[in-house]
Amino acid sequence: MNGTQVLGRALDILFVLGESERTLSVCEIAEKVAIPESTAYRLLQTLEQNGIVERKAKGQIGLGLRILDLARNLHQQIDHELIIAAREVMEQLTEKTNETSLLAFRTGLQAICIDCVESPRFIRFTIPKGKILPLHKGASGKAILAYENKRILEQLTHASKDSQVSGQLDKELGDIVQNGYSMTIGEVDMDVCGIAAPIYDGYRRVIASLTVVGPIDRFPKEARDQAIVLVMESAREISEKLAKLKR
Repeated sequence: MNGTQVLGRALDILFVLGESERTLSVCEIAEKVAIPESTAYRLLQTLEQNGIVERKAKGQIGLGLRILDLARNLHQQIDHELIIAAREVMEQLTEKTNETSLLAFRTGLQAICIDCVESPRFIRFTIPKGKILPLHKGASGKAILAYENKRILEQLTHASKDSQVSGQLDKELGDIVQNGYSMTIGEVDMDVCGIAAPIYDGYRRVIASLTVVGPIDRFPKEARDQAIVLVMESAREISEKLAKLKR
C-alpha cells in the first residue's frame, strides 16, 4: 500500500472503533475494514504509539485518550468560529425581534449554549453561557437533533427514561427537516416559546442552532410567523459566513 492507502485504512480503523459500542479484537477490526489481520496489527501498533487507540483488555482495542484531546481542540475551534460568525447576526436578530437570541452546539447527547444576546425588554428570557440544554426537548436541541444520524437518536432513546423520546419524536424531527425550523412552547421552560433553525458548517453539516426565545404571550401567530422567517434567514447568514471561513 502507498502512503495514501495506509492513511485511508488507518482512518477506516478509527471510524470502525468510533462507531462500535464496545472494544474490538484485531481480527474483528481487520474483518470490518476488509484488510489482512497482519496489516491491521501494524496499523494499530502505530496508532497505539500515538495514543489514538489503546488496548483496553487482553486482545481488545478501543479509542485512546488522545482522541479526547483532539475532540476538545476541535470543539474550541468550532466554538470560536461560530461565535465570530454569529455574534453580529444574533445582535441584529434580537434588535429585529426584541427577544433573546441564543447559539447552541451539540456536545454528546446534550446541547450547550455558547453565546446569547439578551432582549432589551424588562421581562425577558435569560440563559447563561455554558447552560446545558436537552437535545430532545426545546427548539434549540431539536433543531440540531433532527439532522443527526440515527445512531445519536438511538443512544438518546436508550439513555433517556422520558417517554417523549419515541416514534412521536422521530416524526417531529422529520417535520423539522422538512420545514427547516423547530418551534416549541413550554417544553423546557413554562410559558416560553422558542423558534430555532439549524446552522451548517462549510461542509453542509449541521453543527449548531440559532434560537429566538421569549414569553409565549409575545408570540401570537403573526409574531411567530415573522420570527420564523427572521430566524431562518439569520441561521442561513451564519452558515454562509462559516462556509467562507473554510475557503
